[in-house]
Amino acid sequence: MVAQTKWFDVAYLAILVGELQTSMRRLLFDLCDDLAAHYPSQVQALALPLDYFRFLGHRLAREDFSTGKVVGWIEELNDLLYFIDLRQQFELDRDRRTFVEQLALECQEKFFEHSYREELFPSGTPHTAGLDCRLERLCTRLARQIIQESLFLVPGLPCLWLARNRAAAKGLLGLVPCDLRGSFERAELPGRVYVGLEGAYLDPPVSLRRRLARNGARTSFQIKQQGIWLNIGKTLAPLWGENQLPAGGWSFVPPHSLRPGLTLGPILVYGKDLTPSRLAAPPEGLADRIKRAWDVIESAWPEGAKLLTRLTARIVPLKAKGVVSFSYRHRPGLSFINCFDRDQLDLIDDLIHENSHHHLNLLLRKFDMRRGDHNQEIFYSPWRRSLRPLHGILHATFTFTMGAMLFERLSSWAERSGSSATLRAFKLTERDIQRARFRCLEEVESVRYSLRDLTWAAEQMGWLSPTGVALVRALAAEIALVARRIARHRAAVMRSRYGPFLRRHLRELERARATYGRPRG
Repeated sequence: MVAQTKWFDVAYLAILVGELQTSMRRLLFDLCDDLAAHYPSQVQALALPLDYFRFLGHRLAREDFSTGKVVGWIEELNDLLYFIDLRQQFELDRDRRTFVEQLALECQEKFFEHSYREELFPSGTPHTAGLDCRLERLCTRLARQIIQESLFLVPGLPCLWLARNRAAAKGLLGLVPCDLRGSFERAELPGRVYVGLEGAYLDPPVSLRRRLARNGARTSFQIKQQGIWLNIGKTLAPLWGENQLPAGGWSFVPPHSLRPGLTLGPILVYGKDLTPSRLAAPPEGLADRIKRAWDVIESAWPEGAKLLTRLTARIVPLKAKGVVSFSYRHRPGLSFINCFDRDQLDLIDDLIHENSHHHLNLLLRKFDMRRGDHNQEIFYSPWRRSLRPLHGILHATFTFTMGAMLFERLSSWAERSGSSATLRAFKLTERDIQRARFRCLEEVESVRYSLRDLTWAAEQMGWLSPTGVALVRALAAEIALVARRIARHRAAVMRSRYGPFLRRHLRELERARATYGRPRG
C-alpha cells in the first residue's frame, strides 16, 4: 500500500520511473527471446534482426528506457508478438466466429489508441473472411516500422553491429524498406530521418526533397559497416558516413529545446474533418508562450512544476479547432497541446492536464488499480457529459483533481503577489484569475461527483483493488483540501459573469445523479 502523500511525491515518482526503465529493458530482451524460441519462421519471414535489437538494448542508457521514443518502440514490438501469436491461433481455431468477435473486443478495449481495429476490421464489423491476410499485412507493417525506428535510436549503431557480426548479420540489415512519409503519432516531419530520442533529425539536401515528397513510402536504407545509404527508386544517396556524421548533403537539425529536458516538436495541423492532415514548423513566439506558461506553474505551484519537469519531455502543438489536448499511454512524456484554439490560462491547464495523464499512467504501470475487466460504460462523466467505463472515470478524476489543485494555487498566488503587473508579466489578467477560481469550483463539484461513483465501485461492487481504493481516498483528501481553500471565493464567483455557468453546472450534476443513480459511498 502506498502512503497517501506518496502519490504526488516527486521523489517517489522518480523511483517508479527507475522501475519502469528496468521493466522496459527486461521486456525488450524477453520479447526477443520469446520470438526466437517460439516463432522462428515468422521472425525469418518478417526479417526481424533480433540480435541487433539485443545489441541496441545493451547500448541504450538506463534512463533511455523511460523515454517516449524507446517505450513506444518496445510496446510496438510487444504488439507485434501479440498479433503474430493471434495469427497462429486463428489458423488453428475451429470456432473462428467467436475468435473474431473476441479479437474485435480486445482491440477496442486494449488498443483504443491505435488503428489496429480499423486495420483488421475496415468495415467496422468483425468478419472472418480475409482476416488472415489482414493480420499478415498488419504484422508486416509493424515489423517494418519497428526495424526502421530501431536503426537511428543510437545513430550509427547498425554499422557498428555489422562490423562486429559480419557472419550473423548477413542479410538481416543489408537492405531495409522504410517509409519517410512522416508520423503523426510520433510527430515526425515527412522526408526527414529522425535520430536519437529527443526529436533531432537529418534534413535532406535540396536535390532529394522533391523526390522524397513523391516517393517517401517507397524508399529503403542500405546499411553497411562503412555507412548508411538511402535508396530512392534507382538513386542511391549517401546518408550517414563512416565518421559517424551525416553524409551526402544531409544536415543535422538538433531538437528545439525549450528548457533542460523539454523539447518542442512541429505543429500537428488538423483538417476540417478533425483528423490530422499535416505537420508544420511552429511559428515564431510559440516557444516563448509555452515558457511563460511553464514559468507561471513554477511560481504558483512549485510542487506541480516539479511533477511537470519529471514527467513531460516533449510538447507537440496542436492546431485544431475543437480538438482538446491529448497524450498516449505508450509514449510517456509526449504531450500534444492545443496552443492555437485556447488562451494562456488554458495552455497552463493543458500542460498540467496531460502531465497528469503521464503521472497516472506511470502509477498504473506499477499498480493494478482494478479488480477484473469492467469496461461497461455505466458511469456518468461530468466532463464528457456521457457514460464512461470505470477506467475512464478514474483517469478523469485523477487529472481533474490535479487541475483543481492548479487553479487553487493560481488563485492563492495571485493573492500573494497582489499586483496586476505581476500577472501582466506572465500574460495573465485579473479576469483569468477569476476564471481560474470558477474553474476550481467547477472541478471540485465534478470530482466530488465521480469520487462518489468510484467509492461505490470500490465498496459496493469490489471493482477496485486495495491500491485503487487508496488512490481514490488520496484524491478525496486532496479535493477536500482544495475545496476548503477556494471556498472563500465562491460568493464572488457566483456574483461574477461566471456565476450562471457554475449554477448551470450544479444543476446538470443534480440531473445526472437523478438520471443515472445515486450510489452509496
